[in-house]
Amino acid sequence: MTRTPGTAADARCALLEGILKLSPIIPVLTIERTEDAVPLAHALVAGGLAALEITLRTPAAPAAAAAIADQVPEAIVGVGTVLTPQDLETARSLGARFAVSPAATPELLDAAAAGDLPFLPGVQTASEVMAALARGFEVLKFFPAGQAGGQAMLRALAGPFPQVRFCPTGGVGEDNFTEWLALPNVVAVGGSWLAPAAEVRAGDWTSITTRAHRAVAKLR
Repeated sequence: MTRTPGTAADARCALLEGILKLSPIIPVLTIERTEDAVPLAHALVAGGLAALEITLRTPAAPAAAAAIADQVPEAIVGVGTVLTPQDLETARSLGARFAVSPAATPELLDAAAAGDLPFLPGVQTASEVMAALARGFEVLKFFPAGQAGGQAMLRALAGPFPQVRFCPTGGVGEDNFTEWLALPNVVAVGGSWLAPAAEVRAGDWTSITTRAHRAVAKLR
């Protein structure tokens, strides 16, 4: 499958890149209790982080994503850990405005290319980048970033793929996220450090908002 410029692929990539530029730090959230979803989203939005990735890793995740989409209009809800075409349809049905995968099978890439939901497929290698490009995806998740070659790998990929923009996730934290964002081919970063599980369980929304504020301040 090859990409035809000026089609839905361009619009989908532009939408996704617009979301990531608006909110270049994406909290990656694994929500264990549905009742935590809305206050957690409010805490992060209050800290200046609008794009949120709710991972499909817990039984509570679908209801959590739907609740945030319905009750926190300031949030840009993404659904992550999308592994199959069925997961992609789940993301769409929950009101997600974008979807994220840790990696991408041909079947998943084909399903995403056939739809209009902005999709951030995960890649590690040059071959995987080429497979994504062949289906019209130029904004890609680099995962797990720290283990897959780190910043040196992204510098290397910039040569043959100057049009590709990445969102590294995995090994990205409060102490190094600005280094990743300084790379010319990085449009955003994702990380779980923004909402530690212990603080979510304790309902310590103030600490989460403070951490989000601190991250946003570093962008400036």
